[in-house]
Amino acid sequence: MLFTLLATTAIGVMCLDDLFAAVMLSGIFSLLSASLFVVMDAVDVAFTEAAVGAGIATILMLGSLNLTSTRERGTRPTFQWIPFTVVLLTGAALVFGTLDMPHYGDPDAPIHHHVAPRYIEDSPHEIGVPNMVTSVLASYRGFDTLGETTVIFTAAVGVLLLMGMPRRGGNGGTQADDEESKS
Repeated sequence: MLFTLLATTAIGVMCLDDLFAAVMLSGIFSLLSASLFVVMDAVDVAFTEAAVGAGIATILMLGSLNLTSTRERGTRPTFQWIPFTVVLLTGAALVFGTLDMPHYGDPDAPIHHHVAPRYIEDSPHEIGVPNMVTSVLASYRGFDTLGETTVIFTAAVGVLLLMGMPRRGGNGGTQADDEESKS
C-alpha cells in the first residue's frame, strides 16, 4: 500500500505545474518514505527522512517559492545536450566505481570479517533493538550520530542566518548604516 502511495505521489509531483502543490506533495512523499522505513524497522533512517525530507527541505523549498513565482513557465525547455552528456558521464563514472565492490550478500566481503560478526551476535542481547542498523547507529556509534546531527543543525542555522541578513546598499541596509550615511 505504501509503495502504491509513493508511486502515485511521485507521478503527481511530475505532472503538476503549480510549484506550491508540487512542494507539498514532495513533503508528503517524504513522510510516506519515513513511514515505509518505520515499517522496515529502520527507525533511525525514518527520523532522518522525516526531519530532512519532510521538514527542512519543505521549508527551504517554500522559502524559495516565496522569492519566485508559484507557477511553472508554460513553455517546456528544449533538450540540451551538454547537461545530458554531463549527467550521463557522471552516471557512468559512478557505475564504473562500483564494479570492484563485493557483490551484495557476499560472505567473503571485508565487512563480514571485522566488527560485523560481533554486532550480529551481541547486539540483540546488549541493545535489545531488532534492527541491526538502528542498534549500531543509536548505540555503538551514538556519538557519531550525534556529531552528524550537530553538523546538519549547524548548517541549517547558518543558512537561516544568511537568508535573514539584510542586504547591503539600496533599501536593504540596517538602521545603523542609514544613520552613518547621514552624518
